[in-house]
Amino acid sequence: MSAEPLLADAPWLTAGGTARVLALLGTDGEEARVVGGAVRNALLGLAPGDIDIATTALPDEVIRRAKAAGIKSVPTGIDHGTVTLVIDAHPYEVTTLREDTETFGRKAKVAFGRDWMKDAERRDFTMNGLSVDARGVVYDHVGGINDAKARRVRFIGDPDQRIAEDYLRILRFFRIHAAFGAGDPDPDGYLACIRRRAGLASLSAERVRMEMLKLLVAGGAAAAVRAMAEGGLLQALTGGVVYTGPLDTMIAIERELGLSPSSTRRLAALSVAVTEDAKRLAVRLRLSNAEAKALDSMGHRWWRLATKDEANARRLLYRLGPESYHDRVLLGWARNGGDVTSIRWRALAELPQRWTAPKFPLKAADFIARGLAEGPALGHVLALAEDAWLAADFPLEEAALATLADQAVARIRGDQKD
Repeated sequence: MSAEPLLADAPWLTAGGTARVLALLGTDGEEARVVGGAVRNALLGLAPGDIDIATTALPDEVIRRAKAAGIKSVPTGIDHGTVTLVIDAHPYEVTTLREDTETFGRKAKVAFGRDWMKDAERRDFTMNGLSVDARGVVYDHVGGINDAKARRVRFIGDPDQRIAEDYLRILRFFRIHAAFGAGDPDPDGYLACIRRRAGLASLSAERVRMEMLKLLVAGGAAAAVRAMAEGGLLQALTGGVVYTGPLDTMIAIERELGLSPSSTRRLAALSVAVTEDAKRLAVRLRLSNAEAKALDSMGHRWWRLATKDEANARRLLYRLGPESYHDRVLLGWARNGGDVTSIRWRALAELPQRWTAPKFPLKAADFIARGLAEGPALGHVLALAEDAWLAADFPLEEAALATLADQAVARIRGDQKD
């Protein structure tokens, strides 16, 4: 076990709400430490992110002390020993130390404890088993400091046992490796994930979605996803064919254009070739309505973009709007040869930056003035005129618009006679 003051100067630890919670729960025979990801991130020189705190104090004592100090407490998971303290509108999740009394998968019986080593040994990966006290002393019961420095994601104890306790740890293994690891995945953990992959079928769609979308935007997503595909892990999650090449290209395109990583764009590159794929993924991963709509839009005839000139692209931009147009272009680009430096594709992708689609200038009143009565025919004539306006490349001159309106009315009247 290591116990060194490695984070003695960390400002997020020594001041503000974190310091206040640690002081509150670290007296009168009780102890409190920050645990997990925040410690890992700090050792890696990253922002701490969410700050989770573990304590020897029982939940009722946490609530009592918070009330005495004028701190709001919320029993967010009190059956599991978790109370959320709110300081300056910022939540701090506080969990009483736990240890397994009987182990049988995710339904293991858990009791509150006071043993920091046993609490660490319950966690998933060594770099997540670290804790730090108010003085900045980092406690390492599982070899997490060396693994964090080496950027090696390694299961605590027996990988098969850790996975059997919660099959989501298969996805977390690759997601944490993609975010914080380096090189190839730890071989013992990787092989255990392959051996236990049938357990992925037991996971809820919501839990899979959360991990997959986080994984796809991690810095090492391309290599991690490729390792998952080679291990036969992805098809069980997506229910269809996966395309690691287009995913690699999508990631490269985003970097080339200076774009923030997009989980939906990357998921489309990995798994969407046609709109049916988007619909399957929406159900399989229980995607939000916005995510499902974005995937469906990207998958709709993206291949036509390979032959579109800028005039046609402007019409598509008008129809889709800037965001949906941009995403569909990027999917088409990622699936067409993988040339990240393509001048033509870049020009299509950047069209919304240099051209803003005008609003269709003709209104219902323009057609009523031409003798057309309100009703279904009015909506039809507006659609005809709009199509003609797009084909004419968005004219705004009054004479051109009058001609388009007259032609649309003449056509609708001809249809009515027929």
